[in-house]
Amino acid sequence: MSYDFAGRNVVVTGGTGALGTALVGALLEAGAICHIPCRTARDVENFALRQHAGVRLYPGIELSDEALVSKLFEGAGGLWASIHIAGGFAARPMADTAKSDLEQQLDTNLVSCFLCCRAAVKAMTRAGGGRIVNVAARPALEWRMGAGMTAYTASKAAVAAFTAALAEEVAGDGILVNAVAPSIMDTAANRKAMPKADYDKWPKVEEVAATILFLASPDNKVTRGAIVPVYGKS
Repeated sequence: MSYDFAGRNVVVTGGTGALGTALVGALLEAGAICHIPCRTARDVENFALRQHAGVRLYPGIELSDEALVSKLFEGAGGLWASIHIAGGFAARPMADTAKSDLEQQLDTNLVSCFLCCRAAVKAMTRAGGGRIVNVAARPALEWRMGAGMTAYTASKAAVAAFTAALAEEVAGDGILVNAVAPSIMDTAANRKAMPKADYDKWPKVEEVAATILFLASPDNKVTRGAIVPVYGKS
């Protein structure tokens, strides 16, 4: 199914990663203007879609930095959608998890999402509405799967709860907020890390991107507060 994003400004954090690249490609095909923060110049150089006319890249953006996030959204113009893929994963036994490890996971996953959502809500309130899509994870919904990665699980569960609460708060402003919760996705990095896994069961990044695309589209007129499982066959 095709969606019309013609001329609409969309922020995509984590847009240079595997899922982000698939999503940005779909958004560009739909006519969107994609604003993509990057941590390093190397992220810019390695991004396959960097020369597309609809791509705006912002190097040097740390998404847990309040001032930098505000600057990013100020440069995005009249904002229609904000999609927050950026995050981090860490697996470590609880006994070996330091306070600093928990803080790092919270900064990378929850704080970055919170700051981007806040900036997006401000911009969308001025514009009369919009769409926000966050990315949680399967352990955010199925907590027992988070054994061995408790800090990560807690941070992603917080993203899910935050999404549902924010969706209720801003629904009256015409802003629909949702999240997807992927299982392990079929990426080159995940295949390398788990060479004996059954890759056919993993959701493809294009399939997860398609779900995000709908939630962020003008065609989504009623769905809000959902944490959508995108597990494939796994």
